[in-house]
Amino acid sequence: MELSEDDLRLINALQIAPRISWSDAAQVLGVHATTLTSRWERLRAEGAAWTTAHLMGDPKNACLALMDVDCEMHLRPSVTAAIAEIPEVITVEEAASDRDLLLTVITQTLGEFSSELLPRLKTIRGLTKYQAALCTRIYTSGYAWRLNVLDKAQQAALRLLAGPETTGFAHGEAVAPLPESHLAILPFLARDGRASAAEIARALGRHPATVQRQLGRVLTSKLLSFRCEIAQKYSGYPITVQWFANVPAGGHDQAAAALRGIRNIRFTASTTGRTNFVIIMWLRSLADVLEMELLVQQRVPDIQLVENVVMLNTAKRVGWMLNPDSTATGAVVVTSAHAMRLARSTVS
Repeated sequence: MELSEDDLRLINALQIAPRISWSDAAQVLGVHATTLTSRWERLRAEGAAWTTAHLMGDPKNACLALMDVDCEMHLRPSVTAAIAEIPEVITVEEAASDRDLLLTVITQTLGEFSSELLPRLKTIRGLTKYQAALCTRIYTSGYAWRLNVLDKAQQAALRLLAGPETTGFAHGEAVAPLPESHLAILPFLARDGRASAAEIARALGRHPATVQRQLGRVLTSKLLSFRCEIAQKYSGYPITVQWFANVPAGGHDQAAAALRGIRNIRFTASTTGRTNFVIIMWLRSLADVLEMELLVQQRVPDIQLVENVVMLNTAKRVGWMLNPDSTATGAVVVTSAHAMRLARSTVS
C-alpha cells in the first residue's frame, strides 16, 4: 500500500494542527469534512498515521534519559518486548552498532530513574548491560517534524487555526498546575490526540461540560506534546540515524540554532556522558548519512561527530507499539498512575 498525495496532505495538516476540527481543515485543504473524516479513519485503522499526546519531558521538570542496552543475541526479541512494556520507556529502537537497543526514558526524577526504572531493567532475562546519558536541554523534538507537502499559505492558515497545545515548549518555561481530577484525561489523549470531551466524558462517567472545561485546561497547560505521527515507511524518509557528538561548552544553543533549518532533524539535545550532544534524523537512504554529516559540519564547524548509529527497527515510538514495517499496532503503553505521578511532579 502507498499513501496518496491527499493522504499526505491530511497528515501534514494534522502535524501542524493535531486537534483542528474537520470543518476548519476542510476549508484549508479544499476537501469536504466528511471525506477528511473517512480518510483519517482509514489511515488510523491501517496504522499508517495516528495522533497522540505525551508528557513533554523537559529536563527542568523531569528526567529524560537516552539509554544504550546490550542483550544476549538469541533473547533480543524477548528483551525488546519486556522493555517496551515499561511505560517510562517511551521509545525502543534496535540499532546497527555495538549496542543492541536504544531507549528513550522519562521518569519523575533522577531518583526514580535510579531506584525504580533501573532495578526493573535488571530483572529482564537476557539484558546484560546498559548505559545512560541524561538530557540537560532539548532543542528540537519529533512533534515539530513536518512532511512539508502543503504550500506555505495552507501551512500558515493551519498555524492560525491550531490550538494552544501546538505552541511548543520554551526551555525553562513553567507549566500551568493541573488539579488531580484533570490528570485522568491524559491517558485518553495518549491513545488518541484528537479525543473529544464527549468521548472522554463517556469513558470516565463525567458530565460532558465538566470534561470540556477540564480538557481545555489540559490543552493550555503546556504539560503535553501533541503530534501526528506517520508510519516511517510512508514518510519518504525510511532511515533513522542518531549521531553522538561533542560541542564546545557554551556553544550548544548556537549549534542547535544553526541546525534547526535542516528539515531531516527529528531531535537535538544536550546530554551528559561520553558525548554531550545528540542529533537524530530521518533520511531517504544510507547514502545521505555522509551528506548530512558534511552539512552539519558546515553549519557547526566546532562540532565533533563521534559516532553515527543506524536504527534497524523501531519497536515503540512515544508509547505506541509498532509493527516491523513501522505501522502502528494500535497498542499504546500508558498507565494513568504513571501519567498522574509524573504530571504532579512536573507541575509542582
